[in-house]
Amino acid sequence: MDHVTVKDVMERFGLELSAGAEGIGRHIASSDISRPGLEVAGFFEYYPANRIQLLGKSEISFFSMLPRLDKMERARKLCSPDTPMIVVCHSMRIPPELVAAAEEEQVPLLSSPMTTTKLSNKLSDFLENRLAPMTAVHGVLLDIYGLGVLITGKSGIGKSEVALDLVKRGHRLVADDMVEIRQVAEDTLVGNPPELLRHLLEIRGLGIIDVQMLFGASAIRDFKRITLIIDLELWDPERTYDRLGLEEEKLKILDTELTRLTVPVRPGRNMSSIVEVAAMNHRMKQMGMNAAEQFSDRLNDMIGREQDPSY
Repeated sequence: MDHVTVKDVMERFGLELSAGAEGIGRHIASSDISRPGLEVAGFFEYYPANRIQLLGKSEISFFSMLPRLDKMERARKLCSPDTPMIVVCHSMRIPPELVAAAEEEQVPLLSSPMTTTKLSNKLSDFLENRLAPMTAVHGVLLDIYGLGVLITGKSGIGKSEVALDLVKRGHRLVADDMVEIRQVAEDTLVGNPPELLRHLLEIRGLGIIDVQMLFGASAIRDFKRITLIIDLELWDPERTYDRLGLEEEKLKILDTELTRLTVPVRPGRNMSSIVEVAAMNHRMKQMGMNAAEQFSDRLNDMIGREQDPSY
């Protein structure tokens, strides 16, 4: 999981700091956003203090109608030690009582010209992505016909070479060597490259190449939802490989299970074409068309006819 501070949010959304400058290093631990309308009205029993607090026109208008002592009391309660930050939307005038309380407790108090709903949606998307559970996998992630395909395998098996050939065919590179994977929602994994390796591909004998510089912006993507895993391994003559495709292997990453295909590598096999067709075939299966099952049904039908003439 990434660490997100108030400063990160300030810089990302261009928020203006009004008070509590010493607290901009506070960590934000929750992706949930709170609009403390009941709290402004005086009900703090279930105040979710660990969330970002957004104050819009309704909250600020009601707050301005309160007696001064009530304003001071509720401002102090809003600025609890657990509150990461408070944002006033619509560029509204911030009540001085709230400024004083935020400065006293060193809770960052910020303002934004955006509407409350718009800023809330943007903050939620940003925090859900940054605070999602994360892991890193050694492999290559590509966008092949709209599917996020993660290619794994031992070092030197040829993952990057396959990726280079697929990029030349018009597919898009997301990450090479190391893929950061985030669980952004239930059954949804999104992969992206580490910042240091963004748009780069390592080819033994050539070194590091910049895919965007060589093939253009259409050859890269910054992130992609992972749908299929293809594991490359050296051909083992002692192992029996799946020849029909009826059995589906699964691999669990974080809390999500993904389909994994094990593809043997040996001289003479065009691995780029195999990976490309594997992605196409997986898409067909998602659409309800499974060639392996159709073949099995035909075979069973033929066997039944041979065994029983009245079949």
